[in-house]
Amino acid sequence: QVQLVESGGGSVQAGGSLRLSCAASGGTYSSYCMGWFRQAPGKEREGVAAITTGGGSTYYADSVKGRFTISRDNAKNTLYLQMNSLKPEDTAMYYCAAARRSWLCALSSGLFDYWGQGTQVTISS
Repeated sequence: QVQLVESGGGSVQAGGSLRLSCAASGGTYSSYCMGWFRQAPGKEREGVAAITTGGGSTYYADSVKGRFTISRDNAKNTLYLQMNSLKPEDTAMYYCAAARRSWLCALSSGLFDYWGQGTQVTISS
C-alpha cells in the first residue's frame, strides 16, 4: 500500500508559478508510473501529467503543455509538478496518483491505483 501526500498548493495571480510536491511512502515508489490529476468544482477529474518509472517519458494534457513540467526523484520518493504561466482555468484541486501497472503509463485515471488527498491551487486574474 502506497501513501501519497501532496503539498505546495496555494493562491497566486495569473502568470505566476507554483511547484507541487508529492511524497510517497509505504511502497516501491520507483516501480510506479506517477501522475498528476486535477478537478475543478463541477467538472470531472482530468489528467494533467504523467511520468514513467525512470522519468524517461512524460505525458501532458494539451492544456498544460509548455507551461507545466512533471519530474520525479526516486531517491527521495517524491514527485513534482512545476507550474508556470498559471491561468485562472488552472484553478482546481490537484491530486498525485500512482499506478502499479507501470507499462500502461498514461493520463487515464482508471490506470492509477493510489491517490493522495489533494492540494488546492487557486489562480486569480
